[in-house]
Amino acid sequence: MFNSENREGEVVETWQRFVQGLLGVLALVGAGVMAHYYAPPETEGLQQQVHQLSRQVADLERQQSFSSAAVDDARDSVAYIYGIYHVSGHAQSFRARVAGTGFVIAPGLLATNRHVAQPWYGDREVAVALRQGGTPVLEKLMAYFPGSPLPVRLETAVVATHGDLAVLRLENTDFTRTLRPLTLSETPPHVGESVSVLAYPMGVTGMVAKSPAVVYERLASHPDDAETAGELAALSLIRPSATFGHIGDVTGDKLIYDAPTARGGSGGPVLNQHGEVVGINSAYIDGFSGGTLGINATELRPLMETAKHATLETAAIVQSAQK
Repeated sequence: MFNSENREGEVVETWQRFVQGLLGVLALVGAGVMAHYYAPPETEGLQQQVHQLSRQVADLERQQSFSSAAVDDARDSVAYIYGIYHVSGHAQSFRARVAGTGFVIAPGLLATNRHVAQPWYGDREVAVALRQGGTPVLEKLMAYFPGSPLPVRLETAVVATHGDLAVLRLENTDFTRTLRPLTLSETPPHVGESVSVLAYPMGVTGMVAKSPAVVYERLASHPDDAETAGELAALSLIRPSATFGHIGDVTGDKLIYDAPTARGGSGGPVLNQHGEVVGINSAYIDGFSGGTLGINATELRPLMETAKHATLETAAIVQSAQK
């Protein structure tokens, strides 16, 4: 009897352990089922966010790489402009230099700001002299391009009646005929868009500052003039600087962005990620790092067309005279 009861107890205990184990397995299966139906949405959502961020990072890396290539492709079409002008027929003599930037927009044509092409434009001091009978005289206006040891003569083709834009005509040489025009964007710029500005901030001073040490030591004390620019050109050190930023606002014909600029940067192209011109760099708000101002590239199109027609008419007249 004693042995029988012990065996029955062992059987009962074994059965209880079996039932407990079975319940444990069922609990695990149930937890797995619950995890399958309830955990995946959160996990999948997190995974989707990670994949999306990874794609965005990859896109930004590709865009930055493409932007750098686009900027490098555009450099050779961006010129440093240097000029001298004076006001005649006025009691007080007035003579000044001008420095700026321009870029090729069509064969033989260079875009820039009006205050570079006509340095007296917007100058209050000169405006007083003009009202008193003075006449502005542009003594010379030259363009220095990367890769060329010699400057190119410029003359005004057309200036905007309203606004700070101008198109200049390039001297016709073997070199200028090789210059590649930059493309004006067909798509209007928008807030948040990445942009880069190619220009010559601080003019000759800026180019000397970033030249090799041996050149800097020799030219640092030289004046900011055509002679120093000529030396830089002879050493193949004429090269625009690129700054990068984003468009902060678009208001009518004006663009506002945070790509830095300085004196000498006026007239430089504002490029989008595809290397297309969306604006023309024109000014900056002192004391506000996000206050660089440009003019929408759409404002340049009618001037460019006018300059093209004028060039064709001039060529036709010359051909007719030669016959």
